[in-house]
Amino acid sequence: MKVSHPPLMALALVLVIPHGILSSECPKGCSCSTPESILCFQRRSANFPQGVPPSTRSLYLFANGIESLASKDFEDLKSLEMLDLSQNKLTELSDGVFLPLTSLKNLDLSSNQITYISEQCFQDMVLLERLYLYSNHIKSIHPAAFKGLENLLELKLQGNRLTSLPDLAMPRLLLLDLRFNVLPTLGPSDLQTPNLESLKLGGVGLTDLNSELIGSLKNLHELDVSKNQLQVLPSILKEISGLIHLNLAGNPMGPLKFQDLKNLQELKELDISSLSLQGLPEEFAQLFPHLRKLTAAENPFNCLCTLAWLPSWLRAQSITLERTEETRCHFPPINAGKVLERLEHRDFGCPTTTTQTTTTLRTTTALPVTTTESTTTPAPDLNDHDDGTKDADYPVPPVPASPSSSSSVDSDKEKHFCPSHTCLNGGTCHLDRYGQVECTCPRGTTGFYCEIQNNNPQSPPEHNIPVTTVTPNPPDISSRHATSTSILLDLHRYIEMRPYIRGIRLTYRNLSGPDRRPMQLSLPASYPEYRLRGLNPNSTYTVCASPLGAPNGVDSVCTQAQTTDEKNASVTGAQIVNKKMTTMLVPAIAILLLVVLIATAVGVVCYVRRKRAKGHLDLDREPSQLELDGVKPGLDNGALPQKQAQLMIPEPAVQNGNLEYEVLLLQDHCISSKNISSHKPSYF
Repeated sequence: MKVSHPPLMALALVLVIPHGILSSECPKGCSCSTPESILCFQRRSANFPQGVPPSTRSLYLFANGIESLASKDFEDLKSLEMLDLSQNKLTELSDGVFLPLTSLKNLDLSSNQITYISEQCFQDMVLLERLYLYSNHIKSIHPAAFKGLENLLELKLQGNRLTSLPDLAMPRLLLLDLRFNVLPTLGPSDLQTPNLESLKLGGVGLTDLNSELIGSLKNLHELDVSKNQLQVLPSILKEISGLIHLNLAGNPMGPLKFQDLKNLQELKELDISSLSLQGLPEEFAQLFPHLRKLTAAENPFNCLCTLAWLPSWLRAQSITLERTEETRCHFPPINAGKVLERLEHRDFGCPTTTTQTTTTLRTTTALPVTTTESTTTPAPDLNDHDDGTKDADYPVPPVPASPSSSSSVDSDKEKHFCPSHTCLNGGTCHLDRYGQVECTCPRGTTGFYCEIQNNNPQSPPEHNIPVTTVTPNPPDISSRHATSTSILLDLHRYIEMRPYIRGIRLTYRNLSGPDRRPMQLSLPASYPEYRLRGLNPNSTYTVCASPLGAPNGVDSVCTQAQTTDEKNASVTGAQIVNKKMTTMLVPAIAILLLVVLIATAVGVVCYVRRKRAKGHLDLDREPSQLELDGVKPGLDNGALPQKQAQLMIPEPAVQNGNLEYEVLLLQDHCISSKNISSHKPSYF
């Protein structure tokens, strides 16, 4: 018996009728929750939906699979203001296809496969305010394609294949996005948009920014020139003002200078990521009083004392550091890999400040003296570079002093601001005029940290510096044996020379690979030898030992070691295995031969005894008596143990490298009588 449900029918009518649309008026595969807005999502139809009500004002047809459009599809949609045709399969737009849409203000054709925009494509669309054509395959646009779009506010063309622009005479245009096309020579004639507020030119191949073009945009507030080929900061950016958002990311430009940025004080958002910056001038904090977002990711920052101001400034001004996890220190080794924003002031290795009193005949003057722990390497002259150049216009930035602690030490033993063992093989560390680390390498060494030792010391050195030859003492630490993935360290002398230490801190890093971040281990003082494992083959490692618990760099001794090549290691390993096998097999074979000899002798003895016993048996009993007792029939009737049935492995079983079998988890519980797996094929 059929049972009706009046309450359910009433509920369905309540959900539909109040909005003024009956279910029959909604196109198939669409949702008509409001009378003026229709959503057709993933209909999987190549044609425009039929039966769209004339009163519709917003029509969303994204990701429907539509392949073509015709003007008859829009004949009754005189009230339509919003049309979203994104993520379909349109390859072309016929002339005048949108002519019936006399009220249209927003048109989204993004993420299709359109290759060309004709002259009459957007004919008479005088009310259009937003036109999105990004992420298509557009190679060219007719010069007059946008003629008549005088009310257009936003035009997005990014992600196409344009090499030139049509006439853009749009007096009301506020946003223009041209990113990721090929437009390296944009000039003032390309943009007739005097009121433009946002211009995005990322990834178009610019080598310079046309000053006349940018200078004509008096209302410009947002500029994106990221991922271009700008070698220096464009000169026009040193002159204009009023920018609120600036994106310089991904350009091969040099260090940012205070003079270049002083006119950008209105900035609220700044992106300087991927610029190969090692530091930022401290004046940076005074340049941007209104800054609220800063992006500085993927830069090899030297987290030394000259950059100690940055984290505290970010916190004090409540500035959001975007992509925080990607903004890390590259140098020195103690800070390598650490998130810059999370470092405290003490982590930057700033020297302390003490007071030295200098008394003369008439006056007494208190002079600040910056000191740190003593070192045997003299501090270099910061204004005198070994390459023979001096620059008085760019003095070395002063080293900020930390008033948190004080110490007294002789000024002759004053240490410069680079942490201990920054430069290897006797190199001298200093900062250049931009606050970036440089190592002055002695004869016979090269590299950013003097980590490469040349085999031919007679070759012309990169820096000619007089080096005092000193007969070295036996090394406190050394490497005794190395494989392709390990190094055996000899710490005997280091421990003997320091009986007071309670442990050893080992710091090692790979000088041959791209990742030079240090790794640290803590060892007890009772380990005169230690093997570093898990290393990369055919690589040079620097290993430093220092007393556990002591400040970094105090009483630290370093050495270098080379891991072997994998091929050589495999040959050596095979030789060792063969040697071990030979050592094990020779005694085993000897023992086996001895056992065989003993077994043979025992067998002969037993055979003789059985022959004798048989002789006695023949005298006492007849041979037929054995058959009467059932001995021979027992042998014939299968009394001997039968061969055990072979273990059947199911078909889905997979044999692994350990000679064990891993059976698939999903199996049928019933096996046929013929031991054949009854699995069905999986569709997942």
